[in-house]
Amino acid sequence: MNTTNETTSEQKGFVTKLLDSVERIGNKLPDPAILFFVLMLLIWVLSAIFSTLEFSEIDPSTGSAIQIHNLLTSAALAKFLSSMVTVFTSFAPLGIVLVAMLGVGVAEHSGFINAGLKSMLRITPKALLTPMLILVAIVSHTATDAGYVLVIPLGGIIFYAAGRHPIAGIAAAFAGVSGGFSANFVPSGIDPLLQGFTQSAARIIDPAIQLNPLNNWYFTSASTILIVLIGWYITDKIVEPRLKKVPVVVEEGEEVNMGSLDKQEKKAFYAACLAMILGLIGLFLWAYPADSALRDPKGEITSFSAPLMQSIVPLIFIIFLIPGVVYGMMSKTFKTSKDIIESMTKSMSGMSYYIVMAFFCALFIDAFAKSNLGALLALKGASGLQSLNLPAQITIVGIIILTGFVNIFIGSASAKWALIAPVMVPMLMQLGISPDLTQASYRVGDSVSNIITPLMPYFPLVVVYCQKYVKGTGIGTLVSTMVPYSIAFFVFWTIFLLVYWALGIPLGLQASYEYIAS
Repeated sequence: MNTTNETTSEQKGFVTKLLDSVERIGNKLPDPAILFFVLMLLIWVLSAIFSTLEFSEIDPSTGSAIQIHNLLTSAALAKFLSSMVTVFTSFAPLGIVLVAMLGVGVAEHSGFINAGLKSMLRITPKALLTPMLILVAIVSHTATDAGYVLVIPLGGIIFYAAGRHPIAGIAAAFAGVSGGFSANFVPSGIDPLLQGFTQSAARIIDPAIQLNPLNNWYFTSASTILIVLIGWYITDKIVEPRLKKVPVVVEEGEEVNMGSLDKQEKKAFYAACLAMILGLIGLFLWAYPADSALRDPKGEITSFSAPLMQSIVPLIFIIFLIPGVVYGMMSKTFKTSKDIIESMTKSMSGMSYYIVMAFFCALFIDAFAKSNLGALLALKGASGLQSLNLPAQITIVGIIILTGFVNIFIGSASAKWALIAPVMVPMLMQLGISPDLTQASYRVGDSVSNIITPLMPYFPLVVVYCQKYVKGTGIGTLVSTMVPYSIAFFVFWTIFLLVYWALGIPLGLQASYEYIAS
C-alpha cells in the first residue's frame, strides 16, 4: 500500500517537474509582442531563401506548383510599409475583442455580472462548477469567437468568486472554447464551412458525391461529453492543485464581493435580467420569420453569410450594455451617463497591453500568409503522410498529428483544411475511407493543439486575462497550464474516434465510414 502511494507521489512529482520546466523555458522567451516581431523577421528571411527553390506540391487555390513569395524585395517592403495600418486595423480579433469588451465592461463595472455570479453560485453545487463552465465554453463557440471575449474571462471571475484559483477557471474555459472547438451538440457555421472544402476535395475522385453539412454532428455531440469529463478531471486534479503555490493579487477596486444581495440590488438585478430577456425575445422574433433580414438569401440563420452570425459581437455589446445600464442606474452604481462612459474607459484601459501585442501579431500573421510558407508546410506534411502508405487506422492518427502540428503555425481551421483536404480526402477515398471520417479526424487534430500555440491570435488575450490575477503570467505559464489538457484531449479523443469507428456508430447525418466507388 505504501509502495503504491510512493509511486503515485513520484509520478506526480515528475509531471509537476515537467510542467515547471515547460513554464520556466516558455517564460524565458521574449515578451509576446517582441516574439511576434522576431518571428516576422524570421519569416522574411525564410521567404527570401525558399523563394529561390521550386516545389512539386500543387497549391489548391491556384492549381499550379506552390511558390514561396520573397518578402525582402523592394516592392514587398514598400507594400509592408504602405499596408501596415490597414493590416493592424483589419486584424479580426482586435475589433471583436474591443467592441465586445465595451458592453461587457459596462455590465462588469455596474455590478450586474457580480450580482449574476452571486445568484448563480447560490444554486450551482461547488463540485459541478468546473463541468458547467467547460460545457458553457464549448457551446459558446457556436457564436463564432464570443467565447474568447466573454466566457474565458468569466471563468476567472467565477472561480475567484467561489474561492478557487482564477487561473484554473480561465484554463478550464480556454480548454472548452478552444481545445473543445470540434465538440459541440449545437450546429454552427463551421460545419458547412468544412463540409464545403471536404466535398470539393471528394469530387476529385467522385464528381457526383454529396455530403451533408452535418456529416460529423453525432460525433461532435458525443465528443462534448468526453471533453467535459476530461477537462473536469484535468482542472480539478492536475491544474488547480499545481496552482495552489501561485499567489493571486487583485488590484484595489477589482475585488469580487460575494456577500448576499441587498433589497435594492435584488430589484436592480431582476430588472436588468428582464431587460436582457426582453432583448433576446425581440431578437428571436426578428430572426424567426423565414424571410427575416437576419437570415442569408437561402433562409439559413447559422451560416457565416447570415447577418445574424455576422452581428454576434455587436449583439454581445448590446445584450450586456442594456442590462448593465439598467442595473447600474437602479442600484445607484451609475449616477450619471458619465459613469457609463467611465466604465467603458476602464474596460479599454485593461486592453492596452493586448492592443500592443495585437499590432505585432497582425503583422506576423499577415507576413506568414503572404509568404506562402504555411501552405508549403501543410502540403509537405500531407504529401509525406501520403507517401508512407500506412494502414487506414494509423493514417487517421497521422492526420490528427499532422493537423495538430500544422495548427501551431496556421490558426484558421478553414485555411488548414483548404490546403490539406485536396490531398488527404482523395487519398483516403482510394483506401475505402469516407470523406466524412477524414473530416472528423481533421477536426480532432485541429482542436487539441489550439490551446498550446502562442501563434493563435487569441492566445495573447488569454495571457492578459491571466495577468489580471497573476502579474507575472507569461507565455510559458499559460502553455504549461494548458499542456495537460492538450495531451489528454489528443490521446482520449483519438481513441474515442477509433472506437466510435470500430463500433460503427453514425458520424452524422447521411454520413458513412466507408467510401465505395459508384
